[in-house]
Amino acid sequence: MVTQDLPAAGTETSRRRLTAELWIVLGLSLGQSAVYAIVSLIAKLTRPERLSEQTATLNAPRSTREYLDLAYQVLSIGFALVPVALALYLLSGPGRSALQRIGFDLGRPGRDLLFGVGLSLVIGLPGLGIYFLGHALDMNVSILPSTLNAYWWTVPVLILSALQNAVVEEVIVVGFLMTRLKQLGWELPAIIVTSAVLRGAYHLYQGYGMAIGNMLMGVVFAYVYHRTGRVMPLVVAHSMLDIVSFVGYDLFADELGLP
Repeated sequence: MVTQDLPAAGTETSRRRLTAELWIVLGLSLGQSAVYAIVSLIAKLTRPERLSEQTATLNAPRSTREYLDLAYQVLSIGFALVPVALALYLLSGPGRSALQRIGFDLGRPGRDLLFGVGLSLVIGLPGLGIYFLGHALDMNVSILPSTLNAYWWTVPVLILSALQNAVVEEVIVVGFLMTRLKQLGWELPAIIVTSAVLRGAYHLYQGYGMAIGNMLMGVVFAYVYHRTGRVMPLVVAHSMLDIVSFVGYDLFADELGLP
């Protein structure tokens, strides 16, 4: 079981600072996404079409002009990582870097890679089942992983997008959030549930079925982090899931008759 560094002093001032850091980081990143996702789901549920008849696109064009679209895609990916930099900066301190503190480093490359790939297989297959079951029960929208035009840079950008998603989510909703909640004195079950609920909340734009599926994934990922103290295997697993989804859809959607 991993142990996390506690604040230097258990003063009310230090608690207020940790709480403020949480609200600021989440307000700039996944907390903000959760609020928008809730509004998006309400908008979908109040439309005349059934939820399963609506779509959500994960990687959409931002311009009809090839290189302008490329510039927008790269800028979007880059700026999405700024809250990660902020979270790591706030976690930094004497003795260990923030990367070492949450296990987001290359200290165990082989082990992290194997663990991450195995975790992606454990999560991926049930995840597909949850998606198709939720869609059949009108609990999910139809998810389009990519509608980018076919350019030379499409696949590299989709890979970068997958890596960005993995880094942002696992560093913030697992490494940063769980560390700060533990420092605030929360019990482990409440920490895991909070991390999982947040993960589900910012996926609500895909439907409440997918939100439930992501909450279950969040419980597994949070518990793995609690046991190992390393975010890197989670980043590997998440990256694998998204790369297969994004790139596989882009390359084989027409052959498989997908929309």
